[in-house]
Amino acid sequence: MTKRSAVLAGIAGLFLAGGAVARAAEAMVTHTDAEWRKLLPPESYEVLRHEATERAFSSPLDEETRAGTYACAGCDLSLYSSKTKFDSGTGWPSFWAPLPHAVTTRSDASEPMLGIRTAVQCRRCDGHLGHVFDDGPKPTGLRYCMNGVALRFRPGKAA
Repeated sequence: MTKRSAVLAGIAGLFLAGGAVARAAEAMVTHTDAEWRKLLPPESYEVLRHEATERAFSSPLDEETRAGTYACAGCDLSLYSSKTKFDSGTGWPSFWAPLPHAVTTRSDASEPMLGIRTAVQCRRCDGHLGHVFDDGPKPTGLRYCMNGVALRFRPGKAA
């Protein structure tokens, strides 16, 4: 393959990939541990960067009922719409679905007594948000159980 055809193939691939390339090109938010510590309140830092869990029923966002969007407290990426929020009775803000391309998940065996859970992270800054369980309401049957200190609520039109 000539240099010219390689460049043209690359340009064509970028054009055809469309949104995936745009998402990949969106810069990840990264900071040193010291920078995160300065940027975040202590509770948010512990949850987002060290996978701590806030005390149940301690977040005002658990009681939030206004229309709006829930964003990552670490990087402000929109994560959840108030349209998918529900009262799970667990003491943490819960949602039955994230916004498209907002979160990633991974297996979490950090608490042997709880078994293997599915941890949820922000796609842009890799901050720990909470866990997802399969005991949620329709239409997904999922419960994204989020730490309120990992979120920021933006009132207004729900995403």
